[in-house]
Amino acid sequence: MKDLKAYKIEIFGLSNSTHDFNFTFDDEFFSHFENSLVSKGKGTCDVVLAKTDSMITVDLTIKGIIELECDRSLEPFDYPIAVEKEIIYKYGDEEKELSEDVFVILKGEQEINISTFLYESISLEVPMKKLHPKFQDESDDDEMIYISDTDEQSQEESTDPRWEALKKLK
Repeated sequence: MKDLKAYKIEIFGLSNSTHDFNFTFDDEFFSHFENSLVSKGKGTCDVVLAKTDSMITVDLTIKGIIELECDRSLEPFDYPIAVEKEIIYKYGDEEKELSEDVFVILKGEQEINISTFLYESISLEVPMKKLHPKFQDESDDDEMIYISDTDEQSQEESTDPRWEALKKLK
C-alpha cells in the first residue's frame, strides 16, 4: 500500500538551488483522506523547489483527471484538472501558518510533505455544480425564477377588491 510518506521531500540535505521532483496520484492517494470530495482520479504533480538560506519556494503544477458524479443524472464522469500553486516556507523560531500559502518552519526541519497541499489543490478544482459534459450546452435560465419587490407590490395593487374585506380581519 502506497503511503503518504511518498509525498515527502527531504530538504535537509538539499543545496541552495532549484530542485525538481515528480509525484503521481491515484485512487489510493484519495483513500487516505476521510469524507473526500474526490475518491477517484489520477495524474501527476511536478514540483519545482527553490531553496535559499532564508526560505523555500515550492511551485506545484498538477495535471490529471478526477472522477465526479453528475448532480443531475448521478452518472460518473471524468473531469480534467490543471492547477498551478506556489507555497512559501520561511525559516523561524516556531512553526506557524502566516497565510494559506505561507508557512514558518524551524531552521532544522528535515522534510516537508506536500500531500495535504496536493489534495487541497485538487479538491478546490471540484466545481460547485457538477454537470456531466452532455449537459454542459443546456442553459440554466429556466431553473431560477427571481421575484423582485416591485413585482410583489404590483401583485398587491391588482388584488380583487372583494378580498379587501378579508384583509381587514387580519
